[in-house]
Amino acid sequence: MGKFDTLDMESKMADEAEYKKLLKKYQLRILNAQIVLREQKKAFVLVVEGHDAAGKGGAIKRMIERLDPRIVRVYSVTKPTPSELAHHYLRRFWLRLPEHGRIAIFDRSWYGRVLVERVEGFCTPADWKRAYDEIHEFERQLHHSGVGIVKVFLHISKEEQLRRFEARAADPYKRWKINDEDWRNRKKWKQHLEAAEDMFERTSFDFAPWEIIPANYKWYARVQVAKTVAASLRKLTESE
Repeated sequence: MGKFDTLDMESKMADEAEYKKLLKKYQLRILNAQIVLREQKKAFVLVVEGHDAAGKGGAIKRMIERLDPRIVRVYSVTKPTPSELAHHYLRRFWLRLPEHGRIAIFDRSWYGRVLVERVEGFCTPADWKRAYDEIHEFERQLHHSGVGIVKVFLHISKEEQLRRFEARAADPYKRWKINDEDWRNRKKWKQHLEAAEDMFERTSFDFAPWEIIPANYKWYARVQVAKTVAASLRKLTESE
């Protein structure tokens, strides 16, 4: 059994009142930790991965809405530019790492090398297999320099993804969120799951763990992301 097989995909909030109460609770914890982070001159990195339409952007938006925007940066990672392709794939992420006292959030990340790039053949097998060691060293260096790291993966069922795709396609205000590439990726659902399971096995470190969150219900997923970040920030700011 893999990590996905152990998830309770029916996890959800009892009602909107519970959702709002818990979300506010963890938002305020993150806000308080953010102040301490700045005083201690530490930094924090959140990686958010997941399936297309899993709710990554929505979870990030709700988590940071009470934070000081001056010291938080969100990077929505898309395919590299020609200039970025001319360098090592990690370079564009090194350039976006947070200064002391700041938080950086990556909506998709360097893990694209062992996920979509692996599945779609955008790099060679030798490239993505070598990337496991490169990522370990990359995150180890961040850890030793006082940067806290936590990584969350939002998992939805294939059926729920189809429902969200169809809803987006039918809504003129959300149609921009879906494209031909999203539909094409669905055809390799199994391969994407296998790549993610390998990633969890090879890159979940004590200092940079993976948290896999069932996300068929958006309220539940948003609260769990905020809860995970609050706990990680508390651990970082209380360690000396």
